[in-house]
Amino acid sequence: MADSKALQTPTDLNRNDTKSVAEALNSALADSFALYLKTKNFHWHVSGPHFRDYHLLLDDQAAQIFAITDAVAERVRKTGNTTLRSIGDIARRQTVKDNDSDFVSAADMLAELRDDNLKLVESFRAVKEAAEAAGDNATSGVVDEWTDQAEERAWFLFEASRKG
Repeated sequence: MADSKALQTPTDLNRNDTKSVAEALNSALADSFALYLKTKNFHWHVSGPHFRDYHLLLDDQAAQIFAITDAVAERVRKTGNTTLRSIGDIARRQTVKDNDSDFVSAADMLAELRDDNLKLVESFRAVKEAAEAAGDNATSGVVDEWTDQAEERAWFLFEASRKG
């Protein structure tokens, strides 16, 4: 078994402080992966009169969520910590709940994903708070964009689900 100290990236940040940032980032990353897979699940299984619109919306949103995962994980590594290693690791950390239902109506899909994106916003706010407490201005700065993207996804899902 290799020495984990070999993975300690050089940083001027306090190791104890960055551990709390890494924990918050890894939690947000687990939620991002869970939300990505749920969004793809709903993309694959959406049905109804707005199928095409929702199918395309969910595919775009899934791609946006997946696109940030590497940046989140690399931010953990840049602070000298380790990140997620497996599906089991994701499952242990995620707060976004899976949905294994055989059928979910399109309206319920949009509402659930809206709420899950808002849960991800909460995760990103926890990252922001930990980063600022640790003096990690790079993480504090980059998490703002991820928060804005999740808020935008929630807004789009809300607007797409409005009646009349």
